[in-house]
Amino acid sequence: MAAASPTKKLKVAHRNQPRNPTIFAPFRTLGLVSPTPVPFTALPLGKTTFQITTSVGQCLHTYDLRRGLNLLFVTRPQTPALITATVAWKERVLAAWGGEGAVQEPGVWIFQRGRKCGELEIPDRLREPFKELIVFGSWIVGRCLTRIEVWKSANYEHYTTITPSISNGSTEATLSGGVCNMPTFLNKILVGKQDGSVDIWNVSTGKLIYTMSPPDLFSGAVTSIQPTPAISLVAIARIGGSIYIHDIQTDRTIMKLNTQSGHNTNITSISFRTDGHGAGEDGQDSGLMATAGNAGSDVTIWDLHKGGQAVGVLHGAHNPPSSVCGGVAGGISKVEFLPGQDVMVTSGLDNALKTWIFDAHSLAPVPRILHSRSGHAAPVTVLSFLPTNSEGADATGKWILSAGKDQSLWGWSIRKDGQSGEMSQGAIRKKAKKLGLLGAGLEMDSSASLDDLKAPEITCFAYSMNRDGGMGAAPCAGGIWANVGSKKGAPDGSGSGLTGWESIVTGHQGDKYARTWFWGRKRAGRWAFETTDGTEVTSVAVSSCGTFALIGSAGGSISMFNLQSGLLRQRFPAPLSPAQAKKMKLERLDSSPLSANTPCFKPGTGKHRKAVTGLLVDPLNRKVISCGIEGKVKFWDFHSGVLQDEVDWSPMVAITAARYYRPSDLIAFSCDDLSIRVIDVEIKKLVRELWGCLGQINDFCFSNDGRWIIAASMDSVIRVWDLPTTHLINAFQVESPCTALAFSETGEYLATAHADSVGINLWNNRTLFAHVPTRKIGDEEIMPATLPTTSGERGQGLLSAILNETNKGMAGEDDFLIDQSTPDIDTLNNDLLTLSLVPKARWQTLLHLQTIKARNKPTEPPKGPKKAPFFLPSLSNGIQESTALSNGISRSSKNEHALSRFPRPNLSLSTGSEFTTHLGAFAKQQQHRDPEPILADLSALAPSAADSAIRTLADVEEMTAFVQALTVRLRQRRDYELIQTWMSVFLRCHGDVVVGQDDENEAGKEALRQSLRDWRQEQGREGKRLDELVGYCSGVAGWLRSTR
Repeated sequence: MAAASPTKKLKVAHRNQPRNPTIFAPFRTLGLVSPTPVPFTALPLGKTTFQITTSVGQCLHTYDLRRGLNLLFVTRPQTPALITATVAWKERVLAAWGGEGAVQEPGVWIFQRGRKCGELEIPDRLREPFKELIVFGSWIVGRCLTRIEVWKSANYEHYTTITPSISNGSTEATLSGGVCNMPTFLNKILVGKQDGSVDIWNVSTGKLIYTMSPPDLFSGAVTSIQPTPAISLVAIARIGGSIYIHDIQTDRTIMKLNTQSGHNTNITSISFRTDGHGAGEDGQDSGLMATAGNAGSDVTIWDLHKGGQAVGVLHGAHNPPSSVCGGVAGGISKVEFLPGQDVMVTSGLDNALKTWIFDAHSLAPVPRILHSRSGHAAPVTVLSFLPTNSEGADATGKWILSAGKDQSLWGWSIRKDGQSGEMSQGAIRKKAKKLGLLGAGLEMDSSASLDDLKAPEITCFAYSMNRDGGMGAAPCAGGIWANVGSKKGAPDGSGSGLTGWESIVTGHQGDKYARTWFWGRKRAGRWAFETTDGTEVTSVAVSSCGTFALIGSAGGSISMFNLQSGLLRQRFPAPLSPAQAKKMKLERLDSSPLSANTPCFKPGTGKHRKAVTGLLVDPLNRKVISCGIEGKVKFWDFHSGVLQDEVDWSPMVAITAARYYRPSDLIAFSCDDLSIRVIDVEIKKLVRELWGCLGQINDFCFSNDGRWIIAASMDSVIRVWDLPTTHLINAFQVESPCTALAFSETGEYLATAHADSVGINLWNNRTLFAHVPTRKIGDEEIMPATLPTTSGERGQGLLSAILNETNKGMAGEDDFLIDQSTPDIDTLNNDLLTLSLVPKARWQTLLHLQTIKARNKPTEPPKGPKKAPFFLPSLSNGIQESTALSNGISRSSKNEHALSRFPRPNLSLSTGSEFTTHLGAFAKQQQHRDPEPILADLSALAPSAADSAIRTLADVEEMTAFVQALTVRLRQRRDYELIQTWMSVFLRCHGDVVVGQDDENEAGKEALRQSLRDWRQEQGREGKRLDELVGYCSGVAGWLRSTR
């Protein structure tokens, strides 16, 4: 083979700098609530509600308690580094970030209603992160590892630095126990230290007032400190879980709690109930305290009356910490009673924010759940966009279904964040109480948790919404998954025939049962299907009709169940009847050498010898396609269970997964040799092989039109292949390996999940709105990409992605992708019909522009500003008012221009005059008429401008020239879809002129009609030619696919 000639490339500058991929633009991240150890901060908003702010990395989320923890604000811009501490103050939220490394500088930004409004002055040579922020009086105090910084809250200026003394011969004075202020002590703060002592400092003078020594030499470091509602009393927690209620005026310990517990759980958060209820024998006294730690999952409730005692434990408030690397995150970061309320708020490392309420007349000291906002507590492993149960429904592409290592199944709404939620697995806490897991047993065994009652980790799922009953589906009369180990038989499923049944089937790690789920009711279903050989479920599938579920096992068995009745309907291969077994035995005895060499699949044969890694069903329920680790692809008859054909790649290749694109009957298989192979179901032969992955293929999928295959591998690269040419057309490297990905049915989004994050990243598909070159690229052109963020700051919305290409905003970034050796060719052959490079959305919008305008028409006229009250002073004269108004408009326009990243398109009459000038020049040409200038100007216009240009054709001569230009372009067989669109708009706008009578310009009208006759004749000729070509190609394809 001759070596290919080297192609000249543009030099790449700053290769290691993250860039946006060519095809996909980062949009935003879903599913983050409280994934970091930074505690939340709460702020009362008037007398009606509270705003709770959590950290999700480099930005903050603010939730409204009255609206059920509805998301209000997401802060922008993002902080340069991870947020380390937050505090809410008045209408603002202060966020400290950075300082984790020896070189990185920290900072403190101030946000108001999600927007940055200021920042604190940071002293020089500060290289420590802020671990805690408090605001009281006129001071802002930040605690670092070895020092305390103080600012003035009036002007955000740095005031002083407090450095605690070094004691006990240590080389550093680590501040381990937090910082707080006492309500009645002016300018005083209490600081907990590593040696167990507590310092009292005056922030105004910067002097140490007093040091409270630890109770003994073995008490340990201070882990938390919190003032009590009682004057001069403070609660101090130390290592080991001991709590001391201390009087700072007399330096005397009033009460000792939890000193003999024997637990090694550090208390990192303390809070007191301040509504005057909850304590005492009748619960009508004050003195209730709640404690929690980041190494546990429980919240302990204390009654400080009569010496203090633990009156209740809220077990399993959050997930417990996992000791397994990459496991489920857990632990409670903060617990807090809302001021003057009977509501307690907790946040945990399990990405959850919860509120709890104490019932007024209940004798139980433990609160019940009020609101919950959470997400995945572990990385997502399976991901897919859900289809709808009706074609063209509004919910198309709206929902994402995901499963993670935290044993949960989630549905995410792209449009409204509040609709997202976890699929219920039943009353887990109620079951735990019945089994005694929420009693003393949980205190004795710290490894027990509520997750033990959940189904195992989901490894695969399949779905079909055609039979989903929605919210009106029949309830589970016999409980969820009631047939697991049941000796009474399966529940009656006859009632679901009228309302629909389950639509989702999941396979679980190490479990022999595949479980069903109701999507409409967002809960677990009735059935748990057991594999016929009793081995682990490795793959699942649901038929397109939504009636049958197929289960593949690690032992190679395949079973089909009815989702309505829960009964086993078929096996693959189907078991032999006695008559079939006897007949097969006789055939084996009488078989000749010739028949032995003839490939024949008899009933009862063809079972997979190893794990089934993929199961698929064709849309008409005729075939079942399966693949396995042994490297074979098998085609089964859906009704009889008999093997019809197989593709054998063993022993060279093991198949790890399969994806089916039903409209084209193409199946893609990922293999252990790092390749993706594509088979045509009709001819049962290999049609494409895709290579390029340098690591194990984690997940892959088809695009919505079946033209691309997108794959993610362990080398942290996401690759896109063009299926017709098998060319690698796009590849970008992300920060961590992508574990799951999915492409929306509408083609708008690519969703990815990564190994080091619990969120789901969304990417926009830029090819829907702009022309993106999809040429073949090499491995040297794989560039690092920036992941989407929860605020969407570094991402691009749909409009941004459009304008970014229209104004060539990406040209500077993507110049290195241009192959200089590629010629600019208008058409490959004159006999081929060529489409334009104009984005599909642009000419489709032009075709339906009037409908869009009617839909977007305002329902009522704009209202003027209300008159100012009579007691406000007015301006001295109208000149000042008009001047102020003009200045305000000028400033707003400047701000708008500064905020807008893209200039607005010029819709002036200059474009129309150029279009008219080109029409006149074209009309004067007698030979070699070239419509390129006319159509180039028209195709460059926005849909509204193009519509205006066609509507404002002045006279019949211009209309005639325009129709003739379209006819010439149609003869050239170029820009076919644009020609049809422009002619449709022309006839809609000027149809009355064509059919009308005008005695003054009848000759011009006749010339226009003759031009339209010529266009119709050329259109008919071209349409007939296309019909013949399409018919010929379909006939050849049908002959090739036939089995004859």
